[in-house]
Amino acid sequence: MKNPGIKRKAWNIPDIPEMAQAIRAGNIPYLSKAITLTESTRPEHRMYAEELIQTLMPFTGNSIRIGITGIPGVGKSTFIESLGKHLILAGHRLAVLAVDPSSPLSGGSILGDKTRMEQLSRNPNAYIRPTPAGHALGGVAARTRESVLLCEAAGFSVIFIETVGVGQSEVMVREMTDFFLLMMLPGAGDELQGIKKGIVEMADLIVIHKADGEMKTKAKRAQVDYLQALHFMPPRSDAWVPEVCLASSLSGEGIQAIWEIILRFKGHSTQNGSFQNRRHIQSGQWFHHSLELLLQNQLNQYLHTSGSAQLIQKQALAGEMNPLLAARKIFSEWLLSNQSHLS
Repeated sequence: MKNPGIKRKAWNIPDIPEMAQAIRAGNIPYLSKAITLTESTRPEHRMYAEELIQTLMPFTGNSIRIGITGIPGVGKSTFIESLGKHLILAGHRLAVLAVDPSSPLSGGSILGDKTRMEQLSRNPNAYIRPTPAGHALGGVAARTRESVLLCEAAGFSVIFIETVGVGQSEVMVREMTDFFLLMMLPGAGDELQGIKKGIVEMADLIVIHKADGEMKTKAKRAQVDYLQALHFMPPRSDAWVPEVCLASSLSGEGIQAIWEIILRFKGHSTQNGSFQNRRHIQSGQWFHHSLELLLQNQLNQYLHTSGSAQLIQKQALAGEMNPLLAARKIFSEWLLSNQSHLS
């Protein structure tokens, strides 16, 4: 690359070693800029983002990564603020990566989690980063993994990833966290039928939230229902037996117990080797996901720049060509164009 300093200045991107040093020192404005850089889809920005991540890799991996998901209205943000305040009082530094749903029409996102966690957002030992999900599936944004590494390099010892909510594809968060927490509301009868079995199978802990006041009796019944449901799940390879507990962010009941379960899980999985094995598997999943994303971006670029590809696409949209055949023809042409370019 010729004179990268000029390009950095033109894009208002700080020098990568300078940014890495600032992040390691816990500089929050630099951390936010770095996450924005990783979220950019511009190829030149991606190049610098990858350089930054590579520079900081030796200083990552020292946190516990906790995925938190649940049905709409379960109170994920309220719960995170309650548990987060408890962790900060215990001496931890907490980063919250809150993924908000994006509009399929405008692509916009409300990004309201920071306002819902008002007390936590003002605490100097907490960092809340709302991110629109965009077109990414799995309940997380496309670059959530990079954001996790940047927060770890900045010295955050606990990282929460709050997903957009339970859905059919709400599983990718399990592929980037050490502990997967599923939140449910009291009244399990209808919910057990509506929630996906796969989500329950992947959960390391099920929390029946809002278990206070008149809802406490229903919450206890839900706890029994979920324990029975878990009994029929196949045994896990890590030998961990998921628990079901009650919690109320309003009263604080159950919050400390949840953290104790997470610590017990970490000790259990570290001792039997499943903790590191899980992260090793996740590195492989990240590699394949990154490869698929690169291929998808390259194909999309070819689709928008190749006259032949655009013609084939029009034929498919007009019903003049089988869409499967059209996709295969475009893919074959893209492969040939890359072969001729390399030769």
